[in-house]
Amino acid sequence: MRVLLTGGAGFIGSNFVNWIIENTDADLFVIDALTYAGNLDNFTPSVWGSTRFHFIKGNICDSDVLYPLLKKVDYVIHLAAWTHIDRSLLDITPFIETNIKGTGVLLEGLRKYHVKRLVHVSTCEVYGEAKYLPIDEQHPKEPLSPYAVSKLAGEQLVQLYQKLYRIPVVILRPFNIFGPRQYPEKLIPFFIINAMLDNPLPIYGDGTAKRDWLYVDDLPPVIWKIMEMEGVDGEVLNIATGKGMTINEIADCILNTLDKPKTLKRHVEEREGHIKQLIGSYKKVEQLLGWSPTVEFNQGLRKTITWYKENREWWTKILRRDSYRKFVKSWYKGRIQLRL
Repeated sequence: MRVLLTGGAGFIGSNFVNWIIENTDADLFVIDALTYAGNLDNFTPSVWGSTRFHFIKGNICDSDVLYPLLKKVDYVIHLAAWTHIDRSLLDITPFIETNIKGTGVLLEGLRKYHVKRLVHVSTCEVYGEAKYLPIDEQHPKEPLSPYAVSKLAGEQLVQLYQKLYRIPVVILRPFNIFGPRQYPEKLIPFFIINAMLDNPLPIYGDGTAKRDWLYVDDLPPVIWKIMEMEGVDGEVLNIATGKGMTINEIADCILNTLDKPKTLKRHVEEREGHIKQLIGSYKKVEQLLGWSPTVEFNQGLRKTITWYKENREWWTKILRRDSYRKFVKSWYKGRIQLRL
């Protein structure tokens, strides 16, 4: 079995790479442009030491790099994307380039070089504000950020190509994923690292926004099952827990675990396009696969905090990069003061 994973050096991708090498006998081809969030340090020594792991630095918008890989593989898992809502509010350009154009280049390639399955990983953000809870796959799609709009446009391209050209595809909409190796600008690692550095934890509005949080280890097995499953072409599936945690609750859990004072919490103005509730139903994927989440939130959070405590060198290198410092200074200017 030969698998191509786009965006494999990012948070979800690298955790999936590590899982594939440890749990399957697949030959794995990984393409990643190594933009600000792509990180070769995310791969474990066992990955680098495997003869089944093949890394290619390249952009999915570049057909000269991408199409030769499509000739070699049986399956494609499409994770390559720009993903941060806050960044998309500052500059939508890279989101359009990767999430829409890049997906289109990939789909054109799959018209020429057929595979057994494309698993397109989208996002719960396409739903926008909840009209009812938990959100199922039939919920209206009213995205509230440039990031979410770009992901919905990518989804619609995938669905169109599935209908027009019979490309065998399944679309997954994961809800908020967290765990080791997540880029430090995302909420949970941002809060963990800030707390460890005695920096303030910026909380939008009153902190009652509630989200569905899935620990990253629960994601690779369900993606793998979907990849191989027959009779699911054209399906759209939520990957969720059905439970919610508020931003206040998450901040308190992190501060309590690290034995830091609650005075580190700072309430700042609401972000544009802020969603108050986003909790998903996983009933459909449970019925199809018998899948349900196995890691409870507090357990996953403890594991995540432990990883960041034990891998200080990993995130310290990122905090020193110009790309990280520039974003933090630009986004949080006037909101909070951070020591970087």
